[in-house]
Amino acid sequence: MLKKIGFLFLILQFTACAELNQIAGTLAEGGALTNADIANGLKQALEIGVGKGSDALSLKDGYFKSQYKILLPPEARKVTDKLQNIPGFSQVEDVILEKINRGAEDAAKKAKPIFVDAIKAMTFTDAMDILMGTDDAATNYLNRTTHDRLYGEFQPVIVNSLNKFNAIEYWADAVNAYNKIPFVEKMNPSLDDYVTNQALNGLFSMVEKEELNIRKNVSSRTTDLLKRVFAKQDNRAGN
Repeated sequence: MLKKIGFLFLILQFTACAELNQIAGTLAEGGALTNADIANGLKQALEIGVGKGSDALSLKDGYFKSQYKILLPPEARKVTDKLQNIPGFSQVEDVILEKINRGAEDAAKKAKPIFVDAIKAMTFTDAMDILMGTDDAATNYLNRTTHDRLYGEFQPVIVNSLNKFNAIEYWADAVNAYNKIPFVEKMNPSLDDYVTNQALNGLFSMVEKEELNIRKNVSSRTTDLLKRVFAKQDNRAGN
């Protein structure tokens, strides 16, 4: 009888240990998030958004045939309208629009590593403020902390890209032809500053779109870490 009781006790003890191990495993998988978990999860999400955004814009027609298409500034219409009857410049607006958008698409290939460097430098406090902030908090953070540096690195790429497609020379010729027309207000033929800012605006808009997707669309959280980190966002007050 004592042997039976002892054997039963061993079975119960083994079962209890197995259950405890299972519980411990469950806790380890879904337990409290560490600071590193939260920071790494958010950085992972941002890298996904940045990657998708810059990759999409760098494709042919990524800018030119999308909602991010770069248009000429309003004052440039003075040039294009006046040049419609000038030989060689009758289609100036159509030509320059394609050229500047092709330049932006070419330059977008260089944007991702610049964003990624900024994301890697993000602190835990930054990550928490973004995670629990507004739906565009990450995009605003990147815009605020990287725009000037991005401009400084992006602008030469834009210039090279515009030169690659002969956009700067073409536009300068067009504006110089315009400036020779009597009694018109002279225009600055510089194009790269405007295109650089418009290209960056499109890039940030695309990143914002991807940020919103990850925040709102559960199926877009493609890793366990993303699911756990953004579950914390989902449970914030007011949701």
